[in-house]
Amino acid sequence: MIRAYKFLMRPTVGQQQALSDMLKDHCSLYNGALQERRDAYRHVSKTSIKYGQQSAQLKGIRVFDPECQGRWSFSSQQATLRRLDKAFVAFFRRVKSGEKPGYPRFRGVSWFDTVDFPKDGDGCRWDSTPHDPVTRVRLQGVGHVKVNQHRPVVGKVKTVSVKREGKRWYVILTAEQGEPEPLPATGSVVGIDLGVANFLADSNGGFVSNPRHGRKVAAKLEAAQQALARFPRVRRDKRTKNHQRAVQCVADLHREVRRQRLDHAHKTALGLVREHDFIAHEDLKIRNMVKAPTPKPDPDQPGVFLPNGAAAKAGLNKSINDAGWGVFLTILHAKAESAGREVIAVDPRNTSRTCPPCGHVAAQNRPTQEKFHCVACGHTAHADTVGAINVLRAGLVRRDARKG
Repeated sequence: MIRAYKFLMRPTVGQQQALSDMLKDHCSLYNGALQERRDAYRHVSKTSIKYGQQSAQLKGIRVFDPECQGRWSFSSQQATLRRLDKAFVAFFRRVKSGEKPGYPRFRGVSWFDTVDFPKDGDGCRWDSTPHDPVTRVRLQGVGHVKVNQHRPVVGKVKTVSVKREGKRWYVILTAEQGEPEPLPATGSVVGIDLGVANFLADSNGGFVSNPRHGRKVAAKLEAAQQALARFPRVRRDKRTKNHQRAVQCVADLHREVRRQRLDHAHKTALGLVREHDFIAHEDLKIRNMVKAPTPKPDPDQPGVFLPNGAAAKAGLNKSINDAGWGVFLTILHAKAESAGREVIAVDPRNTSRTCPPCGHVAAQNRPTQEKFHCVACGHTAHADTVGAINVLRAGLVRRDARKG
């Protein structure tokens, strides 16, 4: 299996400048390759340029511009061109499937923050010797950069990536490992129901409260964004010190919320994996759940729209995004795989409207957000707990069908 590690780098002032130059030059390569594809399709009889053609031009580009493109790793530049090719492949796939296409866009220097090295030892070298207290990563054109390695890397390092987040620099490794040793069996199974009022409810009657990290800093973030909006939009290298501080203040608040959300997701997922052998959850289509409602034109007044609940839906969408369901489920599946646990996603339809004792399904069974009261047999319980029980039952049925 492949596992990723993320470590904070401690570059010197000169190395920070070299890392910034590396991102800038890779961004220029990405934009140049995108422009070439656009021009070829528009002006040369709708010709499509592929990755192989652009990769073959790299040697000439490095000879022509040795100070910028020639100083960086050849394989990392190929990885940047592959990133653009993946964007076009995804674009054509969305066009064929009838989705919103989303044509690949040019990247600004501030929005191009990652450089990939496809192979350890080709333009980069992860150096973690046991006798050396300081861990370093060697990057072509940058040098040996100190790394704050807070845990050991198990397995053989396959790829290395350098990422900028605000003023911080990180190195991300992927290592190939053997099959992990599963945790001891507990004999416990559980179903979970994700929500907004509570982060999740389990089939045993337990609840995990929703920390609402984004809401807690909403006032600070609003003030910081208002302060940033007072500055005119200028190029990154033309910003004043006050402008830079305002940008950094907004970035720090977003980073704080993101790290808190990740921490909560990791701890919650770890608790579930340690306590249960089998976990069932709803197969939520989060992207569809947070879509804005369709406008309703007034047939009697052209140009006027009828109320469609957009304000209320916007508040619900904000709460869903703040909860971070997608991140949590991704982490849960990864931890379960490492621990030898089984996780199954089930159809979420009617899970909160079906009575567990009698099986009666009706919208009237859930009169409020929290209360469940079966109109057929009179069973009462918390609506989220009922949903978790039904999710567990559906998950066990799927597991048995898969084994059979």
